[in-house]
Amino acid sequence: MGARSSKSSTPKKGSSYANAYGSRDSKQSNFQDDSTPSRKETDNSTLERKQTKEEVVSPKKNATIFSSKEDEFYDGIPRIPAALSEKSRSRSFRVTALKAGSLGIGKAVDVLDTLGSSVKSLNSGSHFVTGPTTKGNELCILSFEVANTVMKGSSLMNTLSDRNIRHLKEVVFLSEGVQNLVSKDVDELLRIVAADKRAELKIFTGEVVRFGNRCKDPQWHNLDVYFEKQDRGLTRPKQFKVLPEVTMEQLLNLVQHTADLYRELSVLDKLEQDDQGGPNSTPTPKGRELYLMQTLKGQKKQVKLLKKKSLWSRSMEDVMEKLVDIVIYLNRQIKEAFESALSSACPNMQHKLGPSGLALHYANIVLQIDSIVSRSSPMTYIARSTLYQSLPPDIELSYRSRLTSFRVDKELDVPAIKAEIEKTLCWFSPIAINTAKAHHGFGWVGEWADTG
Repeated sequence: MGARSSKSSTPKKGSSYANAYGSRDSKQSNFQDDSTPSRKETDNSTLERKQTKEEVVSPKKNATIFSSKEDEFYDGIPRIPAALSEKSRSRSFRVTALKAGSLGIGKAVDVLDTLGSSVKSLNSGSHFVTGPTTKGNELCILSFEVANTVMKGSSLMNTLSDRNIRHLKEVVFLSEGVQNLVSKDVDELLRIVAADKRAELKIFTGEVVRFGNRCKDPQWHNLDVYFEKQDRGLTRPKQFKVLPEVTMEQLLNLVQHTADLYRELSVLDKLEQDDQGGPNSTPTPKGRELYLMQTLKGQKKQVKLLKKKSLWSRSMEDVMEKLVDIVIYLNRQIKEAFESALSSACPNMQHKLGPSGLALHYANIVLQIDSIVSRSSPMTYIARSTLYQSLPPDIELSYRSRLTSFRVDKELDVPAIKAEIEKTLCWFSPIAINTAKAHHGFGWVGEWADTG
C-alpha cells in the first residue's frame, strides 16, 4: 500500500504535501530496520500510516478543484479578464462537493464551509452575496420565459441610448405625424415618452421581482423593496462590477443560444414522433429506420450541447445578479434622459389610444386604407365591407351622418382621390406600421426565434 501511494503522487518542494510524504518515508524505513517489532509498535505504525494517507489525499484534492478544464465551462461568453466568473466558481463548487464526498460526510462539510466562508459580496455597494449554484436548480423550461424578459430589457436599453434619445428629439418630435396626432409641445412629448419608458421599466422590473421570488436563496426575495430604496436614494447606490452594456451582451449571447435550443427542441419532438410512429403507421424500411435512429441520436446530442450553452443550464441565482444590475441601470438612464420631464406633472393619458387598448385596432384600419389605395384596381365590395366593419360603432354612426352632408366644390376622379389620400397616408401609414411593430415586438421567445 505504501508503494502504491508513492507512485500516485508527486510531492512539491516546500509544500505540506512533501512534508507529510517525507515523514511517511521515515516511518517506513524505521519499521523496516527493526526486524522484530512489538505488537504495540506495529499498531502505532499502522495508525500513523492511515493518518498520513489522509493528509496526502487532501492537498491533491484541493489541487484538482481549480484545474484549468473547469474554467472552460463558460462557452465563449464574454467575461472580465483576471476575474473568476460566477459560473466557474459555481462549477468548481459542484466539483468540490462531489470529490469531497469520497472523504466522508465530515470532510465534505469542512470543505463546503471553507468555500462558503471565502465568498465575497457582489460589490462594495451591494447587500447581495454570490452563492454557489445548487445542483438541480437550473432554469430548464423557465429559460424561455427568462429569455423573453431579457429581450424586453434589451429593447428598453436600446431606446435609452444617447443616439436614440437624440434621434427622438431631433427627428421624431419634429415629424409631421407626431405634431399632427400627438402634440407640437416638446415638453409634453418628453413627458409622454418618459411615462412610456417608466411603464416599460415597471413591467420589466415586475418580471425580475417575480423571478427573484422563485429563487431558493432568500436574498433575492422581495426585490421590489430593494429597487424602491435604490430609486429613492435610501440606500447606498449600487456600484457595478461589470458595465451594464457588457452584462446585457452576455445575457443576449445566452438568449441567442436559448432561441436555437427552442428550434432544436421542436425538431427533436418531431423526430421522436416519427420514430415512435402510430397505431396505424406502416412498417418503416430497415434502411429508413437506421437513418431515423442516427438522425435522432445526432439531434439529441445537439440539444444537449445547446442546453449547456444557453440559459437552460444556468441557475436562477446566476441570472438574477445580472438582471438586478440591468434594472438599476435602466432606472438611472431614464432619470438622466428625462430629468426635466419627470419633475413635471404626468401627462393626461385619458384620451390616448394606448391606455384604452385601441392603438393596434386603429393602426390596422389605417393599414387597410393604405392597402386599398395602393391597388390599381377599383375597390371591391368585400374590401369596402371589411373596412366598414372594422370601424368602431361611434365612428361608423358619425361617418354615415357626415357623409350625407359632405359637399365638394369639384368632382374628382379616382386617381385624384387617391392622390389626396396619399398626402395624408405618407405620414399616417408609418405611425400605423410602428404601432403594429410595437405591439408584436414583445412576443414569446418562440415567435422571434422563428422570425429571426
